[in-house]
Amino acid sequence: MCATCGCGDDAAAVITLPHEHEHEHEHGHDHDHPHEHGHDHPHDHAHGADHVHLPVTETITLEQKVLAKNDELAQRNRDWLAARDILALNMTSSPGAGKTTLLERTIREFGDASIAVIEGDQATLLDAERIGATGCRVVQVNTGAGCHLDAEMTHRALETLDPAPGSLLFIENVGNLVCPALFDLGERGKVVVISVTEGTDKPLKYPHMFAAASLVLVNKIDLLPYVDFDLAKCREYAAMINPGAEIVPISVTSGEGMARWYEWLRSQRAAIDDHAPAT
Repeated sequence: MCATCGCGDDAAAVITLPHEHEHEHEHGHDHDHPHEHGHDHPHDHAHGADHVHLPVTETITLEQKVLAKNDELAQRNRDWLAARDILALNMTSSPGAGKTTLLERTIREFGDASIAVIEGDQATLLDAERIGATGCRVVQVNTGAGCHLDAEMTHRALETLDPAPGSLLFIENVGNLVCPALFDLGERGKVVVISVTEGTDKPLKYPHMFAAASLVLVNKIDLLPYVDFDLAKCREYAAMINPGAEIVPISVTSGEGMARWYEWLRSQRAAIDDHAPAT
């Protein structure tokens, strides 16, 4: 169980989709993956005047253990990716913001690198099937009751996917703007996708996610004439939370702003080649 949100990840599964150009890879999958999410809760609490405060202390301690273990595994992923010169981006959003549609168009139009995708959802293969239909290599991670990917799930997906050296890896996280902000997967940066249908105040409501973002894509701007969304105010709110994050308005449907998205991807690729820190 995740101490941060109470979700469980014991049922998480990495699922591959067949690909006509896929080469056979031999991977050992008989790994022991100890789960430290919520299995060390003390059950015998002292009863008395102070007993109300004990669960709070225990929850904080457990959360620290969970995140520390995740960070250790994330660094292992980061080292693995760096050794293969792979640019990995953690794509986050609320459900329905357009992450999968964005990736479909990016795969078709961005010709600067081989692309691979890790799809994260609680259930179904629907998004992975959409990505697979583009011809891109993809694996699906179904988290079960879990509301986010973690570094261990990502490690298992990387072993299965085995992205090519020098490739661009998109990790499409579960639709959620809360817990994914706290769990490092080993990525170079987090890309937050919001849409104009969600409300101007999104950065203020989910400050941890926007604080962690390297880039914010404001999608569906073709709908601006029809919705109550103030783009300038949204920029202002995002800058209050994270002055260093670039805000890029886009419409995946019309293509507006996509050129800037592709420029940003190229800049991250160049920064890796120059060994520069993430921006």
